[in-house]
Amino acid sequence: MTIVMGLDQHRAQITADWLDSDSGEIGRARVRPAHREGVREFLGRFAGRELQVALEATTGWRFVVEELQAIGAEVHLAEPAETSFMRGNKRRAKTDRADARHLRELLMVGRLPESWIAPAHLLDLRARVRLRHTLVDQRGEWQQRIQAVLYHHGVPQRRDLLRADKRRWLEQLELPAAAREQITIALTMIDALDAQSGPLTAELRSYARRQPGCRALMGHYGIGALTAVTILAELGDTRRFSSSRHAVRYAGLDITVHQSDQRRAPGHLSRQGPPALRWALYEAAQVARHPRSPDRAYYEQAAARLGGNRACLAIARKLLKRSYHTLRELGDEALQPA
Repeated sequence: MTIVMGLDQHRAQITADWLDSDSGEIGRARVRPAHREGVREFLGRFAGRELQVALEATTGWRFVVEELQAIGAEVHLAEPAETSFMRGNKRRAKTDRADARHLRELLMVGRLPESWIAPAHLLDLRARVRLRHTLVDQRGEWQQRIQAVLYHHGVPQRRDLLRADKRRWLEQLELPAAAREQITIALTMIDALDAQSGPLTAELRSYARRQPGCRALMGHYGIGALTAVTILAELGDTRRFSSSRHAVRYAGLDITVHQSDQRRAPGHLSRQGPPALRWALYEAAQVARHPRSPDRAYYEQAAARLGGNRACLAIARKLLKRSYHTLRELGDEALQPA
């Protein structure tokens, strides 16, 4: 007896719609509150039965998938944007019940656009990589605030304001009390972020040096420990991509095309993939344009036609394709925990 189920997940509740394929009976339920214990209690009624479940890869999916896998269910994680597109734009109503039924129906007919469910250790690594990326982004935002305050008060722009000598220079500036307060708080926040990101960065570097997939990626010119561990965490099992071009689309480094009749709009990056992955590839490309790099000649040719920034993006795509093939050739070894 097979039960096919769709789950529409929200923070307050989870709506379930299922079909018993033998009897044709349809069931519906709401899990409220939508936490681990509530989900476990709800799934208890299906223990020991063959269960296929579809849910979208939205915030909170991990604990639901873990509970489903614990009772032996076959779990299918749907890609949210493509799933939404397949609903169409002529729906009469948008309800949680309709969304759960839509997921169940897509699963039944084999049209569910699926996302890959990474193993637990890779999900944890990905969370740590993204945490560091967030900390670094926030640090940069506080630095920009300092520059904005200085510009607002007519202070000449200077670089490397976090160096010891530049901090002393900041302290000696004659600024209004409000501006001084802004800069002091910004520096305090930067120091706090550094205190958190420093140990995390060191641990990720150490992990990359021990992990087989990361070590293989670091064999490519431009890819270091931090970029390698980011690429591995975000790409995961590259065998899930049909080609290296598919991996480029996943990363959001593909160029969009909008053409109608004789008109063709200039392309731009889709930016639909993981931001941390694009950051890592672009950082690696910045190194890979150096004179000793095997990609130097290609960079110069592309830069002459497209400019330096687009040339770096072109190298980033090359590095991603190489990473795809490297990890694919390693097979299961590529994702082994360090």
